Amino acid sequence: MPALRYLWTHHRLVFIGFCLASLVTLVFLVRLAIFTVYWSDPAHRNLAPEPWMTPGYIAHSWSIPPEDLARALSIQPGTRPTLKEIARERGVDVSVVINEINDLLADRGQE
Repeated sequence: MPALRYLWTHHRLVFIGFCLASLVTLVFLVRLAIFTVYWSDPAHRNLAPEPWMTPGYIAHSWSIPPEDLARALSIQPGTRPTLKEIARERGVDVSVVINEINDLLADRGQE
């Protein structure tokens, strides 16, 4: 503990910076571990599209580039609307959007 007290009294800004950097690193390590465990589970692969899903989630689940799925749905790449929100914006039923995605996934499976 004397070393921490020394750092706090003599190098306060550096010590605070180091603590913040360590905290940010820890957050990203935990996030990486959670995502790795989640996507390693085969139950999260090739899931049927559902209204709560985002195009990015579907693209990750099916291992396709998210830009391709965004282009097929005519949405801006990098945005995160759910399929239900996309359907609402278009003024169509969510099943129409899901069918578009299923058609794209079926075409990708034939390649």
